[in-house]
Amino acid sequence: MVINQIAAGEVIERPASVLKELVENALDAGSTKVSIELERGGIELIRVSDDGRGIAPDELPLAIEQHATSKISIAEDLDTVATLGFRGEALASIGSVSRLTIRSRRAQDASASEITVDGGVVGEVRPASGAPGTVLTVRTLFYNTPARRKFLRTPATEQGRCVDWLKDLAMARPGVGFRLVCDGRVTMDLPPGQGPRTRAIAILGKDIEDQLVEAHLDRFDDARGVMVWGLCGLPTIARATARAQHVFVNGRAVRDKTIQHALREAYRGLIEPGRHPTAVLMIEMSPDAVDVNVHPAKLEVRFRDQSMVHQGVLRAVREALRSADLTPQTREGSGGGWGRPETGDGVAPPAKGAGVSTMVEFLRSGPGGDKTQRLSFESIRDAVRGVEADGGEGADTARRAEPPGTEASGGAMSVAAGLGGTIRPTGSVLQVHKSYLVTQDEQGILIIDQHALHERVMYERLYARVTRGELESQRLLTPAVIGSTPRREEAAERIAPLLEKIGVRVEPMGPVSLGVHAFPTLLFERGVDPGPFVEELLDRAAESPLPPGGEEALHEVLDMMACKAAVKAGDRMAPEELDELLRQREMVERSSNCPHGRPTSVRLTIRQLERMFGRS
Repeated sequence: MVINQIAAGEVIERPASVLKELVENALDAGSTKVSIELERGGIELIRVSDDGRGIAPDELPLAIEQHATSKISIAEDLDTVATLGFRGEALASIGSVSRLTIRSRRAQDASASEITVDGGVVGEVRPASGAPGTVLTVRTLFYNTPARRKFLRTPATEQGRCVDWLKDLAMARPGVGFRLVCDGRVTMDLPPGQGPRTRAIAILGKDIEDQLVEAHLDRFDDARGVMVWGLCGLPTIARATARAQHVFVNGRAVRDKTIQHALREAYRGLIEPGRHPTAVLMIEMSPDAVDVNVHPAKLEVRFRDQSMVHQGVLRAVREALRSADLTPQTREGSGGGWGRPETGDGVAPPAKGAGVSTMVEFLRSGPGGDKTQRLSFESIRDAVRGVEADGGEGADTARRAEPPGTEASGGAMSVAAGLGGTIRPTGSVLQVHKSYLVTQDEQGILIIDQHALHERVMYERLYARVTRGELESQRLLTPAVIGSTPRREEAAERIAPLLEKIGVRVEPMGPVSLGVHAFPTLLFERGVDPGPFVEELLDRAAESPLPPGGEEALHEVLDMMACKAAVKAGDRMAPEELDELLRQREMVERSSNCPHGRPTSVRLTIRQLERMFGRS
């Protein structure tokens, strides 16, 4: 009994651990329906009922013996585990720290049989009534180990953890029906026979269905092979934690650093650092290519070829995102369309939950805009309808900015005047407050952050040149002198190979100075001052734990270079520059987001416009 309690310390941590083990046994038994009852978050009662194969009466005492299992016969079977459970320690451990009752009946048996375990004390097998299948009841968890019971959280918290595990198990087996009753109230009811996509959306929520793209990799260039299917959330529904990531390997819910890293790499530059994508990934591979016996609670696995799995997941998710329209849409009455961040120039977009009217108000204000000078919504509406609106001084300024021969009439010119921008009929683009571009596509109106979009363009240009070794560097006639500190000197020495790769040369100049002797030509052309740039780069390198030769460190440096070189909010752009920037938007990858993950554009759809103007 003491041995079982020691084992329970590793396997049975809380009610959710018990629920996981019992439901996994039900799934291994071939069940098509599983019902779960919880009382006080599982602390007082966990009951799992299934319609699986059942247990023979003479095998019930064996089921609660330590390490007694029907799933492993010889040691070699551990190399090809295809079941969720395989160690045979779960029921013994649970029975040692609770009051456990097992009632089971096979289809060929006339009646059910029942056995009880009370704190490790095993009772006799006795006849019972019941349908084919198995019912396991766990009462008063940790009643005989009060120190363990004392560390349980509130019933609501424990219930939440139980529900989280049940969602994973239900997603892993979409063909199985699941019903959950918590304190007499049905909180989950998933019918059997669902497909993977239908089941995943039923759990994640139909409100984000249109923001999930399907990823798949049917075959891989490897003899063992790996197949991937999943749903990947658009960057707009990235979360503050990784709880919205559900990863399954051969039907087993796992937490794996290799797969998490592949996800992060696939979303690099699409979401902010510190945010986590929403994703459901089903990975199938040969059982002998993955070791599932590496964690006490079977939460982790070890791949024979981590690189193969990493590349497979990365390819599947990246291709799915590449084929999707990642431009955020404004969402009336709910958050998610704007994301969370501020723009790179400190202008905060509408708060989460803002609707179309808030977006329009934000568009009118501009960076540092005076609220008293904002136009009314009615003036914009009248302008679009072709009624001349009084744009005041802004209208005269807009007209004077027009090059000869581009005068517009009617509603188009009114919008340009009212928003203080410049409209060019050839390109149909407004520059609003010298910070935002307004244009159209087949789905509606696009509002583009000129700094964020140009930052993405510059990043892709820099990355392409660095990887080809074609980033030109210019030697300075007079070195730019910056202050020297021990931390900066150490950083300059540590990241010397990275500095050489991007065309920066830094050398000591006296006891308290460093000299910048070479600098990337592209940054020179964009007016970036070498001194402040290198100072900031060395200060960041001194604080960063990233290895200087790694890909992530290169990405961080290129992010910084792109940000410094990009056009800023408040910069007036010539018509030719606007045309070129929009052309580049169609050519570069991931143009929907800047390298830091902030959106470069948002869309106001035709349907939303129709609602705004009372047409629907």
